[in-house]
Amino acid sequence: MAIAHIEEYLKLVPAVKQSPQHSLWLSYDPEADTLYVNFKKPSRATDSELTDDDVIVRYEGEEIVGFTVLHAGKRAVSPASRPAIVRERPGKKYGK
Repeated sequence: MAIAHIEEYLKLVPAVKQSPQHSLWLSYDPEADTLYVNFKKPSRATDSELTDDDVIVRYEGEEIVGFTVLHAGKRAVSPASRPAIVRERPGKKYGK
């Protein structure tokens, strides 16, 4: 399959360079409208947290191994709307 708009994919280069392992795996589930972003494969999340903007940050120990973006298709692409991932552990837990 040919990629029609390669320029859009090239915009991912800075994100890959800044990712913890310098690797990035993405998958999108259209039925759930959910984007899965992984920095490590395989990863075994031992904990997770839900942010205020419906992003689930996944941890393996203290390391962020990925995040899940809920309602991905409804999000704007502007830099201001991108969730920030921090290296410190917030107090709010998802599913706890």
